[in-house]
Amino acid sequence: MDRETFAANASHAETPWQISPLFHRLFGRHMLNAALLVCLVAAFVGPINAKTELLNDPDIWWHLADARVMFSTHHAIQIEPYSFTVRGQRWIDPEWLSEVPYWIGYSSLGLVGINLAAFIAFSANLLFVYFRSASKSRHNGAAFWTAVLGFFLMAVNAGPRTIQFAYLAMSAEMLILDAAENGKWRPLWLLPPLFCLWINLHGSWVIGLGLLALYILCGLVPFNAGVFAQDAFSRTDRNRLILVFMASVAALFANPYGWRLVWNPFDMMLNQKLIVAITQEWHPLNLGASAGMAAAVFIGLMIVANCVRGRKWKIYELAFILFAWYVAFEHQRFAFMACIITAPWLAVDLARSFFPPSSEKTIPAFNALFVVGVACFVVFILPSQTALQSGLSQRYPFHSIALIQPSWRTFNDHSLGGWMDFNSKPTFIDSRNDTFEHHGVLQDYLAIQNLQDSSKLMDRYAVDHALIQANTPLSFALEHSPSWRVEMQEGTGDNQYVLFAKTDGQPVDKAR
Repeated sequence: MDRETFAANASHAETPWQISPLFHRLFGRHMLNAALLVCLVAAFVGPINAKTELLNDPDIWWHLADARVMFSTHHAIQIEPYSFTVRGQRWIDPEWLSEVPYWIGYSSLGLVGINLAAFIAFSANLLFVYFRSASKSRHNGAAFWTAVLGFFLMAVNAGPRTIQFAYLAMSAEMLILDAAENGKWRPLWLLPPLFCLWINLHGSWVIGLGLLALYILCGLVPFNAGVFAQDAFSRTDRNRLILVFMASVAALFANPYGWRLVWNPFDMMLNQKLIVAITQEWHPLNLGASAGMAAAVFIGLMIVANCVRGRKWKIYELAFILFAWYVAFEHQRFAFMACIITAPWLAVDLARSFFPPSSEKTIPAFNALFVVGVACFVVFILPSQTALQSGLSQRYPFHSIALIQPSWRTFNDHSLGGWMDFNSKPTFIDSRNDTFEHHGVLQDYLAIQNLQDSSKLMDRYAVDHALIQANTPLSFALEHSPSWRVEMQEGTGDNQYVLFAKTDGQPVDKAR
């Protein structure tokens, strides 16, 4: 073999330093950006990585209690199982399927499992936003920075929240509608099974169905004027969309509760006004908070980008954006949803107006090494079982709750109800709220806390114990009442609780 032939063959031979095409595709720029976003979640989402905050959401405990009942009885809950105030009343669990991942996590790894399920759910949502943005804008840089900004909006629902899984369904719906806009109509038939899944995850399915209806309505007539360029659907496409919508509505009834679960979000909107009024996450978006500032930047960038270099808009795009931001400013919890709906369009605007053409040049070996580093970082930074247990013990009065007997009728602080449900202690109220508002218990709870006929109302419910926060008007009143005595005090700061017991009419000498 001559020298030239040997050199030519050597140049085509794979060396240890050459990288296979599969490796190059797998560890390309998208993988690097995804790893950076996961690192962002692990490092900066307080409810996920702060051991005193992760399990601060009282809802997770009654969700786990629900899942435990379902796994032990092998059917969905139909009757209120926890409180002595509404026990035996009909109750539906509208988020029963979303509770399953958290229960599996807890059953497998304890508190670490809950933490891991929350981390994975939040990361999956953020990555879904990134990849949809990258697909729509065809610019990984614009998609990455859009996702970083969206991270601050999505953090309003970080932590072990069941709505995390519903937002994955919403992202999937938006992806299917994007495909339809690109002439790929067959994926539309994935929407009925998606809604069948979604209704069992969370009541936010009604928003997704509303968006589908809005998409259809906006495409019924053409509109071409100014910055708008909207063609009407063809007869075939219109009929297909209507059939998909009808099939999606029919699919909603494939659930353990039938029409009652379909009615549930409407019941929330029409008959649960008190919950909306007193719950922080239903309040308007605070522009001074991180989510509020991120929303202002988000909208500002979209406006400026279209001033720098405008584009033609479709009617449904504007309708979706206006709806998303209206509900986000009206109720701060929907900042997460606004990000999911509008982020891809912001990425398109940023790529068009501010970013140079996207470059796919990258170093796959470095990306792979970085991914390994992120995995090690996540393992290191996520709190251990011991740390989580320590944080939980600072949040809840373990010893006081352990004293509660099944025969007691304990008036409990609202925030303790979920933990008491999880520990099989009969409650006055917990953070499910819907059934308690329907039967007037929530209103009575607020009246008792505010010393409005407290004694009369507690007697009506035959309350014989109370576990409430210290340094509150009710705590002060019971402490100085001859009919109540202090059984135990526990905790510090804002998490200090007092367990009271009624004295059966025998006055207590408070001077002792």
